[in-house]
Amino acid sequence: MLVAVFVAAGASLLGSFAILKRMALVGDALSHVALPGMALALIFKFDPFIGAIAFLLTAVTGIWVIEYRSSLSLETIVGVFFTASLAIGALIMPEHDLIEALFGNITELTLRESLASIALSIILIVSLLSIYKKLTLNMVSEEMAQSIGIKNRRLEFIYLLSFALGVALGIRFVGALLMGSLVIIPAASAKNISRSLHSFMSGSVVFGVIAAALGIYVSKTYSFPPGPIFILISSVIFLTTLFIRQAKKGL
Repeated sequence: MLVAVFVAAGASLLGSFAILKRMALVGDALSHVALPGMALALIFKFDPFIGAIAFLLTAVTGIWVIEYRSSLSLETIVGVFFTASLAIGALIMPEHDLIEALFGNITELTLRESLASIALSIILIVSLLSIYKKLTLNMVSEEMAQSIGIKNRRLEFIYLLSFALGVALGIRFVGALLMGSLVIIPAASAKNISRSLHSFMSGSVVFGVIAAALGIYVSKTYSFPPGPIFILISSVIFLTTLFIRQAKKGL
């Protein structure tokens, strides 16, 4: 359960920035970029996480370079990488491993993998917290951020690298198909009832952690796969916060 909590916390914090930057669908698309790396790792008998992170880091570097050397939008570039990677992954992924790659199973992690996931999740959280003020100013006005010495291109690259790490960690939890929901739904829930950036960020993490803990508990109690249960619980939380938001508007 501890691994799921840390992974969900990192992914949910990442999601708060994804919503603010209008990149809600990027996490879902990037998760499919990891499929060829996972497939090659399974074929050549090494850790799928290494294959996933290698492909994701390569992809975000390529996306970052193309974005600044062309007039294409980030969503367009990610879409091209997404479809190509999905096609390659579907072709070479061993059939008996395809379901786990698509839907994840964090309960199958070894002790070494669990400790590595917790450590990397902490690194992700610390990294995001260290740049969140610069990211916020960058989202308000790139010109203003640049005028006070913030290097926007480098900041964007760091954020994309953080996204890649968050996706790689989350894939083992909810799989490639549901990864976008792991990032976005807790943050969307927090946005419904938040009145400040700090409450938005903290709320995202809290909702992600609650859904992860309940998801692992339910999956162990009733022998369900944890990924889909997490998403369903997150969806219930989202609908609840949406109802609260609408009720407040009616007062």
